[in-house]
Amino acid sequence: MEKIFEALASTPRRKILAYLSEAELSAGEIASRFEMTKPSLSKHLRILESAGLIIGDKRGQFVFYRLQGDNLANTLATFMQAVCPVSKALKKESKTIAAKKAAEK
Repeated sequence: MEKIFEALASTPRRKILAYLSEAELSAGEIASRFEMTKPSLSKHLRILESAGLIIGDKRGQFVFYRLQGDNLANTLATFMQAVCPVSKALKKESKTIAAKKAAEK
C-alpha cells in the first residue's frame, strides 16, 4: 500500500494515470506530453509499474503502457483523478487519442 501512495503523491504520475485512463499509450506518446527527460519519465513509469498501477508491454522496439486491471490500487487512483481538477482535461485528451487509434484500425 505504501508504494501506491508514493506513486500517487507525484503530480506527473497522476497525470500519466489520467492519460492512460482511456487509452493505451507508448512511452514515446506519454513523453510527448511532458517536458522532462526520458530517464525521468522512465523512473515515473517504473514507480507506477512497481505500485501495480500500470502494465508495460514491449512490442518490438516500443513499450506500450495501460492501466492495471481492476484492483484496489486503480480504484484509489480513479478516486484521486475524480477530485483532481487537472485530470478532467487529460482524460478528455486520452479519449480523443483512443478514438483516433480506433479509427486507424
